[in-house]
Amino acid sequence: MTLYPNLILDALKNVKYPGNGKTLAENNMIEDDIRIDGNKVSFSLIFDKPTDPFIKSVVRAAEAAITTFVSPEVEIKGNISVKYRKPVAEQPENPLPGVKNIIGISSGKGGVGKSTVAANVAIALAAKGYKVGLLDADIFGPSMPKMFGVEDETLYMVNQEGRDWIEPVEKYGVKMLSIGFVVNKESAVLWRGGMASNALKQLITDAWWGDLDYFLIDMPPGTSDIHLTLVQTLPITGVVVVSTPQEVALADARKGIAMFESDKVNVPILGLVENMAWFTPAPHPDEKYYIFGNGGGARLAEKLGVKLLAQIPLVAEICEHVDEGNPTTTALVTDSMTGQDPVNPEALAFDELASAIVEACDRRNVSLPPTEKVNVH
Repeated sequence: MTLYPNLILDALKNVKYPGNGKTLAENNMIEDDIRIDGNKVSFSLIFDKPTDPFIKSVVRAAEAAITTFVSPEVEIKGNISVKYRKPVAEQPENPLPGVKNIIGISSGKGGVGKSTVAANVAIALAAKGYKVGLLDADIFGPSMPKMFGVEDETLYMVNQEGRDWIEPVEKYGVKMLSIGFVVNKESAVLWRGGMASNALKQLITDAWWGDLDYFLIDMPPGTSDIHLTLVQTLPITGVVVVSTPQEVALADARKGIAMFESDKVNVPILGLVENMAWFTPAPHPDEKYYIFGNGGGARLAEKLGVKLLAQIPLVAEICEHVDEGNPTTTALVTDSMTGQDPVNPEALAFDELASAIVEACDRRNVSLPPTEKVNVH
């Protein structure tokens, strides 16, 4: 009879790997090296490791399948070689070795101003002289390119240590990356969880962040695969949770804090930020109107035993400035260059928040061991 490779492959469809019940083809265990010499057939099977307990039984099953479904005259016994996959290089324990502190900026729900807080804190830290990086990890709703006024920027590669890396965009003294730089800003990002997680990992591990004092991560709202990807990829120093005084927002913030403090994740909470704490009309700077409730963030912080880092007022200019790509705290950059003390009250609020985060990081680093990446399955 005439033998050809597809006959062999069809016969091997009847062989399943006992470890998971899938066929050899489904497990990518058949090497593309089938050789036929008359009635003699030889090829290789690939296993993950030499200690696989099913190697001998799978080889015997493959031999039996070929003599049964092709022909008993096929010379196959002893002609199946066994190979092993190359081990995947382990990801370094910390893919950002030059970063001193990795801080997540999180919120239990959207619409509480988390990204605005993240952008302004990053710039405030840079104005204080720290080396700062900012990762926009909100894959499905990236906003940092607009907030920094760099929506039309093009990403470039930079060669460091013998390989090419993505070079973060730098503005206001902050190195920043976002998926918003590589997707159409007018279109929705329609990715499954795995694709989003892989894209996020690439922004972390394939970018040249260099030496940083603080690496801020603007996390997506809620709890999701992205949060798990982050804590599994990076040893996060701690998390800052942003909420409004509104009870609905506080309830969601409580859930977010519970996730990070759970036994499986166990990432320290640096503190809580109560955003939009009150409204003060410009003509009446001494008046406060508690539109979303009064002191809810302070009560939640006390109840959960976390520090209230700041109460940020509701000021129209804060929103307008980020919409214009010129966050409120850029005034701090100008003040630091001229040697003046901050005079803009909104910028001063973020400046004080940045100082509170620095202090919270210092306390955390003195009282707790270095954070390790999380194993969550």
